[in-house]
Amino acid sequence: MKFRRQVPMGPYIVDFVCFEQKIIIELDGGQHQEQIEKDQKRDQFFQNQGYKVLRFWDNEVFQNINGVLEVIRMSCKNKSHVSS
Repeated sequence: MKFRRQVPMGPYIVDFVCFEQKIIIELDGGQHQEQIEKDQKRDQFFQNQGYKVLRFWDNEVFQNINGVLEVIRMSCKNKSHVSS
């Protein structure tokens, strides 16, 4: 799968997107605890366009990269089966 980084989509810029799988990955720092409603609105915008949004906390990436990669891998795998 090919992911692109920092891609403008609609009124937003996503951290990572795989267009063929329609998966968006967002990496959230501590500031996102204060903007939950904004993030929900943003996620809904992408879901309405058929994208699955995966959100990970920054510390999760640093402390459990293998777990994060497994979630991404499984999401891509499941998306492949749905579109077949």
